[in-house]
Amino acid sequence: MTLQTLPWRLHVAVSAPAHSSINEPLSYLAAHEVPPGTLVRVPLGRREVPGIVCSCEAAAASPAPPWAERPVSEVLAALPPLDAHWRALIAFTARYYHSALGEVALAALPPTLRRMSNAQLEGSMKRLEKRAEKARKEQPSTPDTPPQPSAEQGAALEAIAQQRAGVFLLFGVTGSGKTEVYMRAVQRALEADAAAQALILVPEINLTPQLADRFTHRFEPLLGAGSVAVLHSALTPAQRLAAWLRAHTGAARIVLGTRVAALTPLPQLALIAVDEEHDASYKQQEGARYSARDLAIWRAHHARVPIILGSATPSLESWHASIPPPAGPGRYQLLALPQRASGSRLPAVRRVDMRRAPRGTVIAPPLLAAIRACVRAGQQALLLLNRRGWAAALHCRACGWSSECPHCSAWRAFHKSDRTLRCHHCGLAQPVPRACPECGNLDIGTGTLGTEQLEERIAAALTQVQRPDGSPARVLRIDADSTRGAGQLDAHLAAVHSGEVDVLVGTQMIAKGHDFRRVALVAAINPDAALLSSDFRAPERLLALLMQAAGRAGRADDESAAPAQMWVQTTMPQHPLFAALAAHDWAGFAAQQLDERRAAGLPPYMHLALLRADARTQEAAHAFLAAAARAVQDALAASPAAAQLAWSPPVPLPVQRVAGVERAQLLVESRARSALAQALTAAEQQLRALRPKHRSVIRWAIDVDPLGV
Repeated sequence: MTLQTLPWRLHVAVSAPAHSSINEPLSYLAAHEVPPGTLVRVPLGRREVPGIVCSCEAAAASPAPPWAERPVSEVLAALPPLDAHWRALIAFTARYYHSALGEVALAALPPTLRRMSNAQLEGSMKRLEKRAEKARKEQPSTPDTPPQPSAEQGAALEAIAQQRAGVFLLFGVTGSGKTEVYMRAVQRALEADAAAQALILVPEINLTPQLADRFTHRFEPLLGAGSVAVLHSALTPAQRLAAWLRAHTGAARIVLGTRVAALTPLPQLALIAVDEEHDASYKQQEGARYSARDLAIWRAHHARVPIILGSATPSLESWHASIPPPAGPGRYQLLALPQRASGSRLPAVRRVDMRRAPRGTVIAPPLLAAIRACVRAGQQALLLLNRRGWAAALHCRACGWSSECPHCSAWRAFHKSDRTLRCHHCGLAQPVPRACPECGNLDIGTGTLGTEQLEERIAAALTQVQRPDGSPARVLRIDADSTRGAGQLDAHLAAVHSGEVDVLVGTQMIAKGHDFRRVALVAAINPDAALLSSDFRAPERLLALLMQAAGRAGRADDESAAPAQMWVQTTMPQHPLFAALAAHDWAGFAAQQLDERRAAGLPPYMHLALLRADARTQEAAHAFLAAAARAVQDALAASPAAAQLAWSPPVPLPVQRVAGVERAQLLVESRARSALAQALTAAEQQLRALRPKHRSVIRWAIDVDPLGV
């Protein structure tokens, strides 16, 4: 059969960013009909790349394109085609976030799968079936006995069961048993359908081991080994491929993972739960800038299944959506869990006015005394400082030199553990100079406190403190630096859970989701910086972080344990945010913040998008964005959408240069979502058309519903 007589034309999505010239599926010829959703390998230039079939038609049914069509290299028939629901999800993601279809579709697949041939895939499928057969023959273990649900948990479960679909905002204080609600809702869904699947999303990788253990111990004895699959980017390529294949084939009944799991094919989806739904980690910041939480909501609506959004500190967008008419839209149903499942109280909050502390004080004497008492009593303390390294920067007091990164508009942090200055944006690491590079001064000072320094300071302050068994106090640090190695995070968390650690120092990694049963004291060391931020979401994020951190304390079931404590060291003790923290009043804070946002015209009352450009100079990036904005405004001048839109001038990003590349952005605002979508569609066309004329521009992107402006 010659190339001219190949009877089938396939439209194939291949991986290419939105700013490239390939933004639509490409056409290829095939000898046989290939179902949509089939994975193929196709020639692209001199390369052979993976692709996904979007549609298939008889070649004679439409005119041939003006270019010479090439045949498909290989059809990966060993993999069942990706179903219509998954293809609709990918199409919506690309359309809503103005990304290329292939960019979204191929990024959603495991990297190993994108490189496989059909023969290799057949081998993987056979191994998967053998493991499934072996699991079916294994003797099931005894399932964990679940606790009896509280009255509040039972009411929430009944509300979900009665409606069978819709969005449910599970607003529960830390320790109220939100996870138990997820698990019982999953159990009901799986019992109702022998093939049903459930998707559980968590914001960060470090939260998956604990939650995966709970789901595995509860469900694998009932459903069989391998019925719970975990998906996140830290898995080995083989682990990620195996978990994805089990999800796609329906062998995994429960899929638990981070935002990468939101785009996993689940042919029998029956329920979705999004834990810590407020967390910023659900928003992708590179490539297709999607929100996994928002896609999960769309996915549940499209599949007509319930979705549970759980949080002790819901995002203001979700909170607003749960307010019933006429005050709010009432799109979500609010389910409240106001009490802890164990009956324990939330920690008492104590504010320490650092304006009265001696200059250079890291830990106020009253807090240090409380930490020592906590260790002597055999309890654990958690110290939160959301800045890693020893210090934020080094400074020369003689000439003013500072450890600025040569490639980024940011400081290089001082890491004492390996004596390096390290940029947390581009990764540049260099040895610490013995003297100031500018003037030779030997007395170089440090900047803002980091977790390394805090760890050393608290360890020195506890040298004479003993645990109840007479052994010395032990301090552990958990942050991105101390958990780089494989298995280090799991080992550190296991040490905390087993009681080997007395004082835990860390960043936000330790502040949310963890069930630390021995923690009786939590302290926020330096939270004030967030209150000085220009980001309108900064107060919401800070209070959420502090309330989540406070929730790690007082989880012990022992009623005789001392009352839990939350300490906050601040120079602004009278700030309303800390008053809300002391009262554990998220609802009151949310109402106040929504009033301010309504008056200021900010989300959720306004819809935002950013046009971003990376270029060799700021001037080039600004000129490119300004030209695109003018072209869009001219194109929409006669449209009703024009009156709904507000365009800001281009400005540098807060960190305007990263790895030698200048970055700028332009804000577009609209009260009508439809008007914003129309403007962004026009902007996408103009950005693509203008790119060849602006040769200094490296790439551009559209960020819909950005987290920061």
